[in-house]
Amino acid sequence: MAATTQHIKDILALLPDSPGVYQYFDKEGTIIYVGKAKNLKRRVSSYFNKQHDDAPKTRVLVRNIADLKYIVVGTEEDALHLENSLIKKYRPRYNVLLKDDKTYPWICVTKEDYPRVFLTRRVERGSGAKYYGPYAHVHIAKTMIELIHDLYPLRTCRLSLTPDALAGGRHKVCLQYHIKRCKGCCEGRISPQEYASYIEAVKHILNGNTGRLCDMLKTEMFDLAAQMRYEEAQVIKEKYDLVERYRAKSVVVSSVISHVDVFSYDEDDNAAFVNFMHVMGGSIVQSVTIEYRKKLDETAAEILALGIAELRARFQSTSREVIVPFEPEVTFEQLHITIPERGDKRKLLDISIQNVRQYKVDRLKQAEKLNPEQRAVRILSRLQKDLYMNELPIHIECFDNSNIQGTNAVAACVVFKMAKPSKKDYRHFNIKSVTGPDDYASMREIVYRRYHHLLEEGVSLPQLIVVDGGKGQLSAAISSLEALGLRGKIAIIGIAERLEEIYFPEDSTPLYLDKNSESLRLIQHLRDEAHRFGITHHRNKRSKQQVVSALDGIKGIGRQTSDALLRHFKSLKRIREASLEELAALIGPAKARKVVEALTDSRA
Repeated sequence: MAATTQHIKDILALLPDSPGVYQYFDKEGTIIYVGKAKNLKRRVSSYFNKQHDDAPKTRVLVRNIADLKYIVVGTEEDALHLENSLIKKYRPRYNVLLKDDKTYPWICVTKEDYPRVFLTRRVERGSGAKYYGPYAHVHIAKTMIELIHDLYPLRTCRLSLTPDALAGGRHKVCLQYHIKRCKGCCEGRISPQEYASYIEAVKHILNGNTGRLCDMLKTEMFDLAAQMRYEEAQVIKEKYDLVERYRAKSVVVSSVISHVDVFSYDEDDNAAFVNFMHVMGGSIVQSVTIEYRKKLDETAAEILALGIAELRARFQSTSREVIVPFEPEVTFEQLHITIPERGDKRKLLDISIQNVRQYKVDRLKQAEKLNPEQRAVRILSRLQKDLYMNELPIHIECFDNSNIQGTNAVAACVVFKMAKPSKKDYRHFNIKSVTGPDDYASMREIVYRRYHHLLEEGVSLPQLIVVDGGKGQLSAAISSLEALGLRGKIAIIGIAERLEEIYFPEDSTPLYLDKNSESLRLIQHLRDEAHRFGITHHRNKRSKQQVVSALDGIKGIGRQTSDALLRHFKSLKRIREASLEELAALIGPAKARKVVEALTDSRA
């Protein structure tokens, strides 16, 4: 822990036991961190009285603090809101930062005699207009606008339709009037009172009160039908059907759940994600996910509290109930926190969790699409962590033995670089020093030969060796590394095929990786590729041996001719099926006749 200056000690002595916000400054006077506290004295003093051995980033922060200031507030919730605004204003170096700070679209309903309803990204306070949103995606907002204009003939022009302008006849109706998309507001052909009834219905839609709107339309439809005004009733019915189709898509839970905010949380090593959903009458009317870039060792409860404050302020939410997966760090006044275990509220929370997880996956895919190497680094970093390695396993090699009843014993070494096969570096081995089916001795031989050769050539060694097999094969490989002086210099594991156990040197207890983990999938890919490569070589060797043995007894047919036939026809069966002309074209007429006669006699 860095020595605390006398200046800092003097400030710490004066700190009150009150809620508030503290600001840390570096020696240039720049704000480097803003934090909130339920008890300023206890929270701020903890930075300077602890060692922070398990929090290296916090240790770096404390080392750079040259000055601090604090602001006392009434409640912890006030401290949270002030902290949030100061972070957004100063963007301190060590604070968790809101990455998703773009301008979202809103739907504006203006305050005029004939109000307009339109999409905007600028919120002008003080104009008297009512704003609905923001919407997470612009196409959702556009869909709402289209629904509204399909239902009601609202004006789309920007004309100033004051009483004086209408009385003076300054404006004329446009195409929208002639195609029955507007009632001719500019010439006063519809009264402000009738137009206001359309706007009232629009506000119900934007507030999520589509159930109430459906009831109103249904009543109006039946009233018109009772008066035998069937054509007008049909127009209302079409509107009713349109709203019902919209409701069918948006209602997800019981309609008794109304005016509720739902939050969920997820994270990775560098970022945290908070999803927000606002529910009205069982319908999700707003949904957005924001991303925070983590700088210190912020807890999930801490970031969730920041997200709740940020999103409720951004969406101007007045909901009194908030559904969350766990308790946020801050206690919010006049706000009921619910952590549901089952029922409709749990269903809502699950939808939010699904959205935040999907957002995280989408962000990851987007980043990896822009930088393909990033995915490989992420997978290898996970593997390094899972296998407790000191180095990132950029270069991995995997060994596999292949023999059938002890014949044609071969082995394969496959090489992966940056988590992808490097096929030009693959190697086959014919077992030389082992007689019979002895997998352990074969593994000992090929590992020794492989790394003895690399050491002689001065080629770089892998960071990880994977052996296809359990403790026996692993021990055999380790003995070869020890003989070469490489024991402890290269990480090595064995993978047993039956239960996918991972074995480490001198550890009889295997490691079981999650079946869906990317680390296990990479190890399985290595093992399967080594097995495939080894089996292919083994089959080719057996095929060649069969051909050579079948041709060995033919007088005048030597090894060179046998090899030429194998390379061209690939198998003894195809050589037998070949015509005399095909064989003659390859090895000459005389030899071709000898081969045909010998193979025909042997088949008979």
